[in-house]
Amino acid sequence: MSICGDGNRHLPEACDDGNTVSGDGCSASCAEVEPGWVCEQAGQPCVLIPVCGDGQVDGQEVCDDGNTTSNDGCDTTCAVETGWSCPANGGACGAEACGDGIRAGHEECDDGNTASADGCNGSCRLESGYKCPIVGQPCSRTTCGDQVTEGTEQCDDGNNDTGDGCSPLCMREPLCTNGVCESVCGDGVLLPNDTTEECDDGNTRAHDGCSSSCELEPGFQCVITIESPPAQVALPIVYRDFRGYDLPASSSLPRGHIDFENKNGAETGIVKNTLDANGKPAYAKEGQSSLTTHGAAAFAQWFRDTAFVNKPEVGTLILHRQPNGSYIFDNQSFFPLDNLGWVASGQEPLRGDNGNPARPRNFSFTSETRYWFEYKGTEVLDFRGDDDVWVFINRILALDMGGVHGAMSGNVSLSNQATRLGLTPGGIYEVAVFQAERHTTASSYRLTLHDFTTRRTECSALCGNFIVDEGEQCDDGTNNGGYGECAPGCVLGPRCGDHVVQFTSGEECDDGNGQNNDGCSATCKIEIH
Repeated sequence: MSICGDGNRHLPEACDDGNTVSGDGCSASCAEVEPGWVCEQAGQPCVLIPVCGDGQVDGQEVCDDGNTTSNDGCDTTCAVETGWSCPANGGACGAEACGDGIRAGHEECDDGNTASADGCNGSCRLESGYKCPIVGQPCSRTTCGDQVTEGTEQCDDGNNDTGDGCSPLCMREPLCTNGVCESVCGDGVLLPNDTTEECDDGNTRAHDGCSSSCELEPGFQCVITIESPPAQVALPIVYRDFRGYDLPASSSLPRGHIDFENKNGAETGIVKNTLDANGKPAYAKEGQSSLTTHGAAAFAQWFRDTAFVNKPEVGTLILHRQPNGSYIFDNQSFFPLDNLGWVASGQEPLRGDNGNPARPRNFSFTSETRYWFEYKGTEVLDFRGDDDVWVFINRILALDMGGVHGAMSGNVSLSNQATRLGLTPGGIYEVAVFQAERHTTASSYRLTLHDFTTRRTECSALCGNFIVDEGEQCDDGTNNGGYGECAPGCVLGPRCGDHVVQFTSGEECDDGNGQNNDGCSATCKIEIH
């Protein structure tokens, strides 16, 4: 007589392991040996035959991601690799334990903590300006200009020039040739109807929503920021500090630069109508009289690093968004090099401002900055500054406020100069602003960009938004990975129905389903019939 569960196998039983519980190799009715199991001896437990790489966690397997390759969280023997978190019921691994001092998977760094502002943020992503080459150790600042591309740097050409494809902040720039600019992946510029870039978030790092080849990545929500303009725009700016001509020569330095703190007077026509081959203003008064300058050789030093003549300092010009949609930087007391440059080395004294002689300042400097935009025909640029100010658009002079003078204002409406500047709607063009402070009487700088926009991509991770998005198994918002909860990376954590008996969580059985009346209940308790 055949009695399923008595430990004796009688036809028509296919097996009898001494119980009527499914999920252990012999079905609850003893009618079949469950797939992947061998039940050779009646009354004894069946033996699971695990197959690593089949996507199911069986036997002694700790993980099974459906393949037998390493470096993806689950190794060739279906063991979890160090630093990874894998779903207990099988499937792709993808959640790293950020802060454990082990860099794995999509982590760019892991300094052993989940604090931010130390180079490696709470999601184990590199923070701007840092490198973290040694896992588990503190991160350190990168050195832009050392010709070594590392950390968050996209490039490093070893110079302080803007507009040459690699900014002085070691970020990619659009490439401009013969007045035509083309965006490159990672420059933060996304052309309309671009067939080569799906996104561009201003970097070439993967696993942040926009890949290193500017393709959209799953698990992120990406938006084009032209639809939601950012609160501020950061422009790289290069300052070069000079010593005024009235300063005598020293044992290590020549006399101060002849064009600074020497002659005064407003003077247009100092520069040529177009930038030179290196993207710098070209001197236009060679062989002519000039009120404030002293030849091409001296002028060439204004916007070029020149040993013993100037000291470069790289910074960021932050333009804030206004209610009308424009972006503005406005500083009526513009002294960005106080305590920097020659002053910091003790080779130039701070000078009293003739407008406020009690407050010493570092005068005598130049600045250059660039911005790329998509021309629509509605752009307007406003500028106020002293002393010299030159604005070039598409490498052509659009605003000339040269000479040594008090604060002056200028305005450029691109639609009025579109033909002269060679602008075509939909094209990408460059704005280059050059400025010099040459006299110890006040200093101001205001730059306003009206409708100078470019498209770029901003992505945010979907895991943690309480919504189970494509590619996620779950999302409870916190994803801590406790019993019955969602684990980091939005994969299912240990739970009833994962084919693993979690005794510490009160499970008595686990047949891999949520059904009752099959020997193991929907709450993973043994059923007695």
